[in-house]
Amino acid sequence: MTSKTNKTRKEKESAKEPDKKYTLKNVKPKKFKEWYRLMALGRKLDEKAPNYLKQALGWSYHAPYAGHDAIQLAIGQVFDRKTDHLFPYYRDMLIAISAGISTEEILRNGLSKATDAASGGRHMSNHFAKPEWNIHNVSSSTGNHTLHAVGVARAMKRYGHKGVAISSQGESSVSEGYVYEAINGASNEKLPVIFVFQDNGYGISVPKKDQTANRKAADNFSGFKNLRIIHCDGKDVLSSMNAMWEARRHALEAQEPVIVHASVVRIGSHSNSDRHDLYRDEAELHCVRANDPIGKIQQLLADNKIMSKEEQKEIDKEVGKLITDAHKKVLKEPDPDPGSIYDHVLPEPYEPEGYPEGIHNEEGDKKKLITALNETLKAEFRHNPDTFIWGQDVAYKEKGGIFNVTKGMQQEFGIERVFNAPIAEDYIVGTANGMTRFNEKIRVVIEGAEFADYFWPAMEQYVEMTHDYWRSNGQFSPNVTIRLASGGYIGGGLYHSQTTEAALTTFPGIRVVYPSFADDAAGLLRTAMRSKGPTLFLEPKALYNAKVAETVVPEDFEVPFGKARIRREGSDLSIVTYGNTTHLSIQAAGKIAEETGKEIEVIDIRSLVPLDSETILESVKKTNRVLVVHEDKVFSGFGGELAAQITGEAFEYLDAPVKRVGSAFTPVGFHKNLEAAILPSVETIRAAARELLEY
Repeated sequence: MTSKTNKTRKEKESAKEPDKKYTLKNVKPKKFKEWYRLMALGRKLDEKAPNYLKQALGWSYHAPYAGHDAIQLAIGQVFDRKTDHLFPYYRDMLIAISAGISTEEILRNGLSKATDAASGGRHMSNHFAKPEWNIHNVSSSTGNHTLHAVGVARAMKRYGHKGVAISSQGESSVSEGYVYEAINGASNEKLPVIFVFQDNGYGISVPKKDQTANRKAADNFSGFKNLRIIHCDGKDVLSSMNAMWEARRHALEAQEPVIVHASVVRIGSHSNSDRHDLYRDEAELHCVRANDPIGKIQQLLADNKIMSKEEQKEIDKEVGKLITDAHKKVLKEPDPDPGSIYDHVLPEPYEPEGYPEGIHNEEGDKKKLITALNETLKAEFRHNPDTFIWGQDVAYKEKGGIFNVTKGMQQEFGIERVFNAPIAEDYIVGTANGMTRFNEKIRVVIEGAEFADYFWPAMEQYVEMTHDYWRSNGQFSPNVTIRLASGGYIGGGLYHSQTTEAALTTFPGIRVVYPSFADDAAGLLRTAMRSKGPTLFLEPKALYNAKVAETVVPEDFEVPFGKARIRREGSDLSIVTYGNTTHLSIQAAGKIAEETGKEIEVIDIRSLVPLDSETILESVKKTNRVLVVHEDKVFSGFGGELAAQITGEAFEYLDAPVKRVGSAFTPVGFHKNLEAAILPSVETIRAAARELLEY
């Protein structure tokens, strides 16, 4: 094992040897035999997995780990389920076994049984997890769990918890940008997280030389401050144990991240859908097999008279019988129930008690929408001391975000709870997911980006967040509110004026709200922050300080999800809208009433997901005409879903086609003339409403 630290560390510290060394002399024979038994069990399961696919019994995805045996054994041995959090990737069968996951549990996962501890058959096979032991269910998106490991390590540090987060992955996943974000953030925040790179030289069929200029991917990070890099032979048990033990010791004592770069070999193909004979010649494969970690430990044990070849064969027979017995048991266990597909899409939300309809009739001074948001954030931070907020530019001196929504929060609640993040949207969202894994009491609010238009780099983590609860079979849901300043009418142009809900509402597993008034902004934010599960909170930034959005805001106001609000009563036409266009629609309805005497009902849906279809349909049945209005583009906009539901459920009540008003199918231009030509206006809404009324 060799070790590197960055050049700013004192020489004596960089050269310091671990206080404990695993050697042939100080490892007891009993421990060696235990290690060999785990390795033999894992290898037999690894070799047996493809047979299940051939028999059409399961394991339709299998990434063999053979050649990674020693480092995987070491990771599982060092992991402490009582204090640590482990994020294995899809090639980590032996890590799971070494950490204590049983043969039956491995087979349940491989056969996608309803009894599978990881996901109940919902996630791909070979994705091993046991959430009750803090062995996390991770995505197939390679390396993205590095951000979750950083997030949970942040929580450990905030709460004074003595443990580490361990993220395991292949060296090729290090090419992903979010891995760099994770390691940069962990080193900057000095967090106790271990990143293990299992370097087998290939990313599926792509050789390492096509991934990075450095021979070892860990060396790409050699200039990072507050980061230790340890290299080891991942094919050798003692080298791997020493590296992992030292990494955990250092991460705990120094409270900073460590990279363990383990050199391994990949004996088989990348997965059962890959043929490595198409890109590896026999000479290479011969060398790989000659470095098989199983053969190495067998020879080591025999040569040093720790375990004879005959004893090794006895262990091989024992684990073979163990697998056979487990196989017979697991085959009889139930498969997932097709009727359960809607279970665990989202946790039950917080149910408002004081204002079950999300409506109030209180009198008093009106508040701006931005004031309502700021005061609600502060009130909820006082209500729940386990609440945190971060994002870009949210907490610096007297500034509180680009629009000052978080102004004064760091001064009141401190830098531990209110802090800035790097300009790295994936990092902002991914570490929020991770931090909530530490304790279900934790609630996180993030500014996912300064403007909604800049959120796209975080989409990978956004998607991850939406299916965590379903994928884990209800065992984990990120309790996160993602705030985004959305929409135009500010002369912002590209990246400052788009509204993005059409894309972001297509994913099951997240609530999406879009208030138009100060009271709704406060009430929905309170409900979001008190609820389990993720919420996307879209804020129409043009209304932050707008007079039309000002309302009285009760101190404890709450708005339930999935409950629309009728902002104007009418009987001749229904306008279904939200966000900025709610106010434009109200103005258009008022003008039409003056001109024609026709009364238009304006429904502010407030909550896009879940949607209050009942209120919309009841209004349509009353008025028999409907106009869907939103700021987003008409083509592929959210209004298409609204129109489809109305046509599908209330067709017989319609006296005219469902009509839509929205933006032109172009980006939003910068010059005021271009913006005005692109975005909906009172006049375009009025014209469309008049056309429907005259149909």
